Amino acid sequence: MSQPTKEMIALRKRVFLVDDHPMIRERLAVMIDQEPDLQVCGEASDVMESLVAIERLSPDIVIADLNLKASSGLDLIKDLKARNIEVPVLVLSMHSEELYAERVLKAGAMGYLSKQESTGTILIAIRKVLSGEVHLSPQFSAKLIKLMVGGAGTTEEAPVSTLADRELEVFQAIGRGMGTREIAESLKISVKTVETHKARIKEKLNAGNHLQLQQQAIRWMEEYEGGNSA
Repeated sequence: MSQPTKEMIALRKRVFLVDDHPMIRERLAVMIDQEPDLQVCGEASDVMESLVAIERLSPDIVIADLNLKASSGLDLIKDLKARNIEVPVLVLSMHSEELYAERVLKAGAMGYLSKQESTGTILIAIRKVLSGEVHLSPQFSAKLIKLMVGGAGTTEEAPVSTLADRELEVFQAIGRGMGTREIAESLKISVKTVETHKARIKEKLNAGNHLQLQQQAIRWMEEYEGGNSA
């Protein structure tokens, strides 16, 4: 195979990776850099680091996980939109598409993809988003279209789907065994705000006390996250 020319390299679409696991970023970078039309231009592990680098590097696409260091991929998507940084975001995550795909689309992302997908599917999704199209799995796309035709308000059926984005983050943290102060520090909000979120979560999930809420959160994490926060 002939080596790419400078002109070919210059035409490659620039990809920015956001994931708090260095090994995953490395694997993605190796896969992407092997493609003649794609190249990784930078990477980061949290929201603030990402925002600074994305503004500086002006990538053509951002591939982001949902769980980041002391932050959330949802926050990154919203912050990019708030700062008028027009770059398409493809979420690549281990989390349930049923619960998260609609949330990331509403936040401003252009697609959602599981980390369990094949290399070929990931590359197809990247190129699809780069072309201006939204990428979802065929199964979820069909369900979304069906619900839109039927006039349903949401694709989510589980009670947890009634939680707002920040409430869901607090619920996840509870399921990981984090205390109130630890959650506050992780999400960079006050202890009082965490307590307010907890009260609303208990009401929405019909949890009578904190122990019941914690048990629900642990069971939910085991079901939807498989005990893995990656």
